[in-house]
Amino acid sequence: MIPGLLEKIFDKIIAKGNEFSGIKKGLFFWDVRLAENTEIDQKRGLKHKITDTFIFKKWRAVFGGNIKFLVSGSAPLQDRLIKIFSAAGLPIYEGYGMTESSGVISLNGYKKGETRLKTAGKPIPGLEVKIASDGENLIKGKNILKGYYKNDVKTTEAIKDGFFHTGDIGEICKDCFLTITDRKKEIFKSSGGKYIAPSIIENKMKQSSFIEQNTVIGEGYKMPAALIQINYEFVKDWALKNKHIITDVTSDEKLIVTIQQDIDLYNEGLGKWERIKKFEITPDEWTIEAGHLTTTLKLKRKIIKEKYKALFSEIYTD
Repeated sequence: MIPGLLEKIFDKIIAKGNEFSGIKKGLFFWDVRLAENTEIDQKRGLKHKITDTFIFKKWRAVFGGNIKFLVSGSAPLQDRLIKIFSAAGLPIYEGYGMTESSGVISLNGYKKGETRLKTAGKPIPGLEVKIASDGENLIKGKNILKGYYKNDVKTTEAIKDGFFHTGDIGEICKDCFLTITDRKKEIFKSSGGKYIAPSIIENKMKQSSFIEQNTVIGEGYKMPAALIQINYEFVKDWALKNKHIITDVTSDEKLIVTIQQDIDLYNEGLGKWERIKKFEITPDEWTIEAGHLTTTLKLKRKIIKEKYKALFSEIYTD
């Protein structure tokens, strides 16, 4: 399952919770906070049993009631969602793979100690994984392609000394858990010479209920910035509850200040050179049909940057 779909499901669940009132609403969000603060291997106590009885069994029903676990791939999933869904009896195991590897390269496991947040798990048996001097993830094994059909040039570029060059930047810790930082071609350098991995920052920012999609920009500039597509459904509910009328989401001062407050919170976990100080809200929704996203809901960065080049110029006019 791709992260974008899980995020949309979670947003729908939270939207439903916001429709409640009084004690029922308080209990719902108490349960969510409890789940968010529950570690993956933490023993479940009485509080968890209560939340499961009143709330989380209904969450499982959304998935049909028979799901034992979910596997997430294609892009990083927010840690908080993994913890929340896992506490709700819907454990999520992040993995990493690609077509050239016949599917799976690494996967977090269901046994205690076999899952670690912020990682794509351990490489599957029979697959050799190593990190090149520039940080690129290299793989070798019987499940790796022998070459691209009728494309010797691409094959020679991708396979060297028996190892397939994935194009992903990664790290392997001493316990053999693999972490994927970003696509090699998407990491950029600021004017100060600092490398910036946009997907790490984007994933943090998507924790905000106000942000549906965002892309980090700023190659060759002093500091990164962001183009943001708001979560229209959440913003509509927020405006109604605050009796606030929004005529233009791209310039509404109260909305912008509130989003910046969320971003400031997520900036705390980033290096000074990675922090988002400026952003612009795009006037439309990012969709597959309009060309913003791939069919797996990944960002088409070049297209997004081209579509909103006027906003890009506003950010970096200074």
